[in-house]
Amino acid sequence: MGNLPPLSLYIHIPWCVQKCPYCDFNSHALKGDVPHMEYVGHLLADLDNDIALTSGREVSTIFIGGGTPSLLSSEAMQALLDGVRQRVPVAAGAEITMEANPGTVEADRFSGYQRAGVNRISIGVQSFSQQKLERLGRIHGPEEAKRAANLAAGLGLRSFNLDLMHGLPDQSLDEALDDLRQAIALAPPHLSWYQLTIEPNTLFASRPPVLPDDDDLWDIFEQGHQLLTAAGYQQYETSAYAKPGLQCQHNLNYWRFGDYLGIGCGSHGKLTQPDGEIIRSVKTRHPLGFMRGDYLDKRYTVTDNEKPFEYFMNRFRLWEPCPREEFVRYTGLGEQHIRPALDKAIAAGYLNETENTWQVSEKGRLFLNSLLEIFLEQE
Repeated sequence: MGNLPPLSLYIHIPWCVQKCPYCDFNSHALKGDVPHMEYVGHLLADLDNDIALTSGREVSTIFIGGGTPSLLSSEAMQALLDGVRQRVPVAAGAEITMEANPGTVEADRFSGYQRAGVNRISIGVQSFSQQKLERLGRIHGPEEAKRAANLAAGLGLRSFNLDLMHGLPDQSLDEALDDLRQAIALAPPHLSWYQLTIEPNTLFASRPPVLPDDDDLWDIFEQGHQLLTAAGYQQYETSAYAKPGLQCQHNLNYWRFGDYLGIGCGSHGKLTQPDGEIIRSVKTRHPLGFMRGDYLDKRYTVTDNEKPFEYFMNRFRLWEPCPREEFVRYTGLGEQHIRPALDKAIAAGYLNETENTWQVSEKGRLFLNSLLEIFLEQE
């Protein structure tokens, strides 16, 4: 048990009011009403099937994502979190995050979520430009986004996050920085600021918009990073900034190669067993199949050859140093398995090594994919 990583729980709510053209998440445009309590029943049954793989560990963080979790009624959220607590030990003071779309935010419902145990809300703003929001297929406007942020701030939650995108279709440097200034003015404790990428099997992939070129993207990132740093935010992950001490603990557990249960449509799980085996699971993507009780799509063991790349693919997203002993503890492998790759990464200037840690260098951050490819080649 001592070598097992911390355990988190991810819960997926698959419905949206409409599908955004850039989105490749497992979300489905709503046809009719949300089957609130019926879906909660299936989520808890799905959890029941996975409990034996947790080795009795307590859940340290919970993240309710989607889709649009704020479409779920506060009564259903209460039943869901009560049901989770009845089945697995949840740490006292656990961070419990829920994603929310500004277009589905209501004050009474938010208060209900808070009573159910939600203490952190992540609001999908994406932009404060009406034109850009329409281009992204968002159902909310700038004022709704600001109202949702102010509502979250007024609830006295542990924290709240604003999701913001840059590199949007035809976006200028000034437009991108104006979005960032408006977000900073709302004083969120946490800001996720990430670049729009065109993903396969999306509407944007079939009809690609004109995006800023690499030079413009670099200017946006560089000047945006300066704005955020000047406002007191610290970058702790590739696309995440937070005020000191207010990083998202759930995401930190992912990037530190922690374990997580995944329940709900299309969710993923990673569970380390006492003998060192790492089991990954993928749940049925479509709500119709999931709600027939066919929860599990596939379950498989991560091989020893795959472990180093999986570990570093997560760990090297973080700005903090990576403890060398943690690699051994969480993968069950000795450093000799990765020494050739480490030496190559250090020689390339991508990685710094001390007696106790590895840390991605400034060059490594700029060429993160090249760094990770070194460990992929070793598989």
